[in-house]
Amino acid sequence: MTTAPPRPATRAAAPARRILAQAGFETSTLLRNGEQLLVSMVLPALVLVGLYATDSPSLGPGERIDVAVPGVIALCVISASFTSQAISTGFDRRYAVLRYLGTTPLGRGGLVTAKVVATLAVEILQIAVIAALGVALGWRPDLSGLPYAVLFVIVGTWAFVALALLLAGTLRAEAVLALANLLWVLLLVGGGVVVPRTQLPDGLSAVAALLPSAGLADGLRSALVEGTLNLPALGVVVVWGALATALAVRFFRFDD
Repeated sequence: MTTAPPRPATRAAAPARRILAQAGFETSTLLRNGEQLLVSMVLPALVLVGLYATDSPSLGPGERIDVAVPGVIALCVISASFTSQAISTGFDRRYAVLRYLGTTPLGRGGLVTAKVVATLAVEILQIAVIAALGVALGWRPDLSGLPYAVLFVIVGTWAFVALALLLAGTLRAEAVLALANLLWVLLLVGGGVVVPRTQLPDGLSAVAALLPSAGLADGLRSALVEGTLNLPALGVVVVWGALATALAVRFFRFDD
């Protein structure tokens, strides 16, 4: 009587494949969630159309659509990398998804990397939609500033994902949901995102200048309107990214 040869032990996939597989799952989850899709795609598009169709609020000098589109792209980055990630991570933590995934071959570092990759994938889709809509409305960006714009998108994504993980890893899911949405509204209204901080009241403008939202939006406007690299704005975003990363590493809890 012959016996079947023993089956070889199953091996975990390579780290890159594990991260890409998880990133694909994270991306599809974000795109299937109606609330997240509303914040990430629909509302920024409506904001852009609203700014184009009206003369208020003032966006300062320059063609209105040229100033509006970079601000809406900044809003897309904030929506995907902060609001959506904070809410999804907060509820993953509540339902022990993070704890279980952290014990798999993916590991905690791989999980965080996958979330960043998924965020960038969603942002590419967002920016493509907003850029196409902007061009249809008459937007003509300064193409020489595209590398600077890409730099700000990447650095801004890092900073806001780190802030999202800090929020989601320290508060309960219900508090994360409320606070993430509230901060999105506050940054939209007074964070120098859609309305340039130079057009805000003096006191609010001074505060906004220190926020990563204004740094991201100012940098994108400098890149896409003037074709220049805004080093002070880049410095603001980098400082926030470094600080949020350090705090998230120190205080993030995988268990609720």
